[in-house]
Amino acid sequence: MTTTQREVSADQSRQVAEAARESQWLKPSFGKQLFLGRLRMDLIHPWPQPAPDPDAEQFLARLERYVSTEVDGAAIEREARIPDEVFHRLADLGAFGMKIDPAYGGLGLSHLDYCRALELAGSVSPAIGALLSAHQSIGVPQPLKLFGTAEQKQRFLPRLAAGEVSAFLLTEPDVGSDPARMSATATPVEGGYRLNGVKLWATNGTVATLLVVMALVPKSEGHRGGITAFVVEGDADGVTVERRNAFLGLRGLENSVTRFHDVFVPAENVIGGEGRGLKIALSTLNTGRLSLPAMCVGAAKWSLSVARQWSAQRVQWGRAVGQHEAVATKIAYLAATAYGMESMLDLCCMLADDDRNDFRIEAALVKLYGSEHGWRVVDELVQIRGGRGYESAESLAARGEKAIGVEQLLRDMRINRIFEGSTEIMHLFIAREAVDQHLSVAGALIDPKSGVGAKAKALGSAAWFYARWLPTLLVGRGTFGGYGSFGRLARHVRFAERASRRLARDTFRGMARWQGRLEHRQAFLGRIVDIGAELFAIAAVCSRATASGQREQLELADAFCRQARDRVAVLRRALWHNTDAADAALARRVLDGAYPELEQGIVPTPTGGDWVAEWHPGASTAPDLRRRIPPR
Repeated sequence: MTTTQREVSADQSRQVAEAARESQWLKPSFGKQLFLGRLRMDLIHPWPQPAPDPDAEQFLARLERYVSTEVDGAAIEREARIPDEVFHRLADLGAFGMKIDPAYGGLGLSHLDYCRALELAGSVSPAIGALLSAHQSIGVPQPLKLFGTAEQKQRFLPRLAAGEVSAFLLTEPDVGSDPARMSATATPVEGGYRLNGVKLWATNGTVATLLVVMALVPKSEGHRGGITAFVVEGDADGVTVERRNAFLGLRGLENSVTRFHDVFVPAENVIGGEGRGLKIALSTLNTGRLSLPAMCVGAAKWSLSVARQWSAQRVQWGRAVGQHEAVATKIAYLAATAYGMESMLDLCCMLADDDRNDFRIEAALVKLYGSEHGWRVVDELVQIRGGRGYESAESLAARGEKAIGVEQLLRDMRINRIFEGSTEIMHLFIAREAVDQHLSVAGALIDPKSGVGAKAKALGSAAWFYARWLPTLLVGRGTFGGYGSFGRLARHVRFAERASRRLARDTFRGMARWQGRLEHRQAFLGRIVDIGAELFAIAAVCSRATASGQREQLELADAFCRQARDRVAVLRRALWHNTDAADAALARRVLDGAYPELEQGIVPTPTGGDWVAEWHPGASTAPDLRRRIPPR
């Protein structure tokens, strides 16, 4: 049998991705303005003050009591399974309906309270955090909330709020961040569609009874076709869970390989219309991405707690290890970074809740920043704990010591740099949004495929835009000692304002230098984005700490800004002084097999199996491994 994997060109992949992105900016965006050299503090300061929600506070209190006293995170890790009773109790608490409107049986929590809940649950068991997040951040509830019909909401949301689990199925064995290669198809038939394909890495896939499935509808008469989102019943005929995948961490994760063979999906289960699947996925991720850094913030706080207690108690060379500068600098990084990450996340949540700002860049930045620094925080904790950081909690307990599972957290956290957009993809996604204004006015000028007429037309609009924009990058409020209302933090806000203008100049310089080839300068673009993330973080912590007026927060904010400024200095120097070109050339030679001696003297890697497993159409020949939570 032949595989159904599709081969597409780079241009086709780019066109699919470009067609799916939100092309308009209808609301103010702090992130967009930041990359244009404008530090719009008025969009995030004064620090938002959401109205208290007593119902949310009561829910969070109940959730904390339950997960802290009744959930055995060590057992979930040991048995690689979340017990049925945990599903039942979470459903009783309403945890599966946190983001679902009360009209459909949910709690209707704000993004801020929802992320607080994930932070709390994830600190006990990251697998539970992932379960709840995948269910309602990217699973069925969020796409229906944004794009579902009234009938779809009424039909599906009460089930999900009551405790049924949902999953999101986009990835395929040969399809990750390049959806143009998607092979799963939904062929129109009378009354609906026939769904065929195989989906990989579906979080919650083994336990989900409702699925959001992305599939390609062939274009035909009466059908615009394209990648389309469907709600699919997990127990429909032709659905088979062929594998439960096992990973480095998150051992309790119910993650599947799911096959669809001639699965009938009613027409009324299409979400948002044919061809809008990727737009729905990207729009869902704007808020869905906030759930992942919530758990990174929880991990950072837990790491800080362990580091503080251990470093104060452990004595070496006559002093507590935390008093030695080599460890003290790590503790300072943990404390400042936990504060910075939480500030970014809380701000993004409140921007999402007030619905007055376009926060797509900010949400992507906090996902990127939280996953990268969250990983570094836990790595530093391993170093602070030394050999005990590498030892399992079970082994520590067997020796009579505290069962502190740092090595488990390290394994659990590693996936965050890959989940919901890898760091490399996030760099490219944010960079594309950051240069959107430039592409809208000068895209034809730097596009080698543009004709003379298109270039001439673009020249006029580009000249008009840049004649007004470039002079604004020379001086600004940060040049003349502004931002006095920020007190001791004013110098950091002034730095961020100056650095944002410098960042915009560097971006323009890169466009002028490489023009259409800029998209291939991924290391350069990654540094541009990382600088932007640091500046956003500085702005967030300065706003939060100033609003608090508390000495402790001002001290944390000052420490964070000092550290962030050092990172910006390193990143900016690397923009123009680096080994990128030489590294790329060396990589090409390595890929061509130029240095075989470097792979000698070791046992050869396995020869069996494929690097990417092919799938073939047809009915499943594997046993169905779906798991159903029995009613009580």
